[in-house]
Formats: sequence, structure tokens, C-alpha cells
Amino acid sequence: MDLQAVGKTSLAQVISETTKYKFYKINAVTAGVADIKAVIEETKNYMLNPTGKAILFIDEIHRFNKLQQDALLPYVENGTIILIGATTENPYFEVNKALISRSMVVNLKPLDEEDIYNILKNALEKPEGLKEYNIEIEENTLKKLSKISNGDVRTALNALEVAALTTPMNKDLKIVITDEVLKNCVQEKKAVFDKTGDSHYDNISAFIKSMRGSDADATLFYLARALNAGEDPMFLARRIVICSSEDVGMADPNALVIANSAMQAVHMIGMPEARIILAEAAVYVAKAKKSNASYLGIDKALEDVRTKDTGEVPMHIRNAPVKQMENLGYHKGYLYPHDFPGHYVEQQYLPDKMVGTKYYVEN
Repeated sequence: MDLQAVGKTSLAQVISETTKYKFYKINAVTAGVADIKAVIEETKNYMLNPTGKAILFIDEIHRFNKLQQDALLPYVENGTIILIGATTENPYFEVNKALISRSMVVNLKPLDEEDIYNILKNALEKPEGLKEYNIEIEENTLKKLSKISNGDVRTALNALEVAALTTPMNKDLKIVITDEVLKNCVQEKKAVFDKTGDSHYDNISAFIKSMRGSDADATLFYLARALNAGEDPMFLARRIVICSSEDVGMADPNALVIANSAMQAVHMIGMPEARIILAEAAVYVAKAKKSNASYLGIDKALEDVRTKDTGEVPMHIRNAPVKQMENLGYHKGYLYPHDFPGHYVEQQYLPDKMVGTKYYVEN
């Protein structure tokens, strides 16, 4: 599960109510192996739990280290506990393979605007919600709140509650919540992703692919998402430099010059002005002609060097700093290109075993 405030805990509680198993909830941020053992001991105590089984819900399970996750494995395997782990990270990276192999991974999607709107309406109308505050809010204002929460119902509910608690009643004993009131409660649209989480990698991948795909608008969009989430500007600058060489290459060598200059400028200036420098460099790379010939060429050459008998450097292009080396044939027969028309003369540079190999193929 990879998103916040979409009902992970609520879903676990629904499962518990449906199965009638005892329900335990711990948070991996504050819990440890001792807490796991305490749950197991209570589950195995037939006086306290006649079924001998329990549902253990672990929030933020990615916070558990390998030892803590391993402690769960025997009891998951023998069925003592039904483990439900919630995480905002990619479980395939953060949870032990042994646990993942015994689990069903459910990816919860963000709530859409209509879902959040309906939840907010319920909160306003139900006695256990905010009905007692006698709130008056226009439908369009409520829909705006649903939109800026970005699928996070907790953000929407918290903003509505703060607005209700901080807005004085009018003469009709009503709390009138306007767009301006909500703006002060929400401040700004919720960041789309956590700069240290799995979404960070999704966003930077989209940023790079947008530059590679020559889509300047998408490039600026993913750059803005990254900056809004507090991404390190130097990290973004380095990605632009890499893309300028990997994807633009010899089709426009000036892209590397601009990207590198931008990285230096970002380092010297910092935010918020660095956003302009990053945008300029990213758009240049996005709009530049593309070629990955150098990238493919060096990878092919590295593969040959690692895996093949590539032979020896030809004698005529070896250096001969002393006379004795010349006598052994070093440098003998070398043709100096600048002595020839057009500063070019054909001669062998690759080792005998590699003659005819092509690495740089223009595309």
C-alpha cells in the first residue's frame, strides 16, 4: 500500500470485524520485537483468545528492520497471526522477501475528489462529526477542499475541522466557511510525494523520461512537483547533467555545457531562485535534438573490455619516452595527423583483435 490517509487502518479493522478475530495494532515506528512477542503470547493464551488466532496490524511496517521482520515469520507461517502490514513505501523494496512471498500485496489507490467530497458531507451532517458546529459552506468551496487534498482524506477533514474551530459564529449562530477561510487552514496544496519515499523515484523517473521524450511541459511539471516536495535542487541539477550527456549527447554538445553551468549556478545561488535556473536547463535539454550514440558506444566498449581478449595496443601508437623503447618498436611508424592534408591520415588505432569493431554509430 503506497498512499497516506486512504483507509489502510480502517480496512484492517473491517477485516477484523468480519472475521471476529482479536485485533491488535502496533506502529513500527515505536514498536519492537518485544511488542510482537507480547501479541503472540496473548494470542496463544486460550483463556484470553479462544480462537488461538489474531489479526496483527502493523502500521509503517517498512520501519521494521530485518531482525524485527524475521521475528514475524514463524507465526505468520503457522497461522497464529494474520499479518496486515501497511506502508507508504514500495513493499517489494522495504519488506523481507520471505514475508512478501507469503503475502498478498494490495495497492490502494488515492481517493478521488468525489469520494472525499462525500466523506466531508457526511462529516458535516452526522452528529458524531461536525454537525453540532452548525457549519454553512458552499458546495463549490467543499469541492475545492476535496480537490486540493490530493486524495488524502485526513488532510481534508483536518482542514475542515480547523476551519470550524477557528471561525467565529455569525449573528445567526452559524459558522460560515468560505474559500478564504479554507485557504488559511490548508495554506497550500498538499505535496504530491515524500521526497524520501518511493514516489520520489517515480517522480524523478518521470522527470528524466519527459526530458528524454522532448516534452518541455511535462518536464516542468515533474520539476515543480519535486521542488514543491522539498527535493534537493542539486540532486535535480545532477539529473539534468546526466540526461544532457546520456540522451542529447553529440546531437547538441552544448546541452552538457548549459546543464553543467546550471548545476554550478544552483550550487552558488540556492533556492528559491535556483528554480529558474533548473527550469531553463531542463527545458533546453528537453527541446534539444537527441542522440544516445556515445552512451551506447561506451557501454559496448566496456562490455568488450570486460569479457573479451581484446589484444594489445598497437606498437606505433604507444609512447616512447626513451630511446631504448624506440629501439623495441614503440612509436615506430606512427603517422602524425597534422602533417597531412585536412589533418587526417588513415592508420590503425584499435588492437589487431578488435580491428573493424564499431562503437560509435550516429543515430
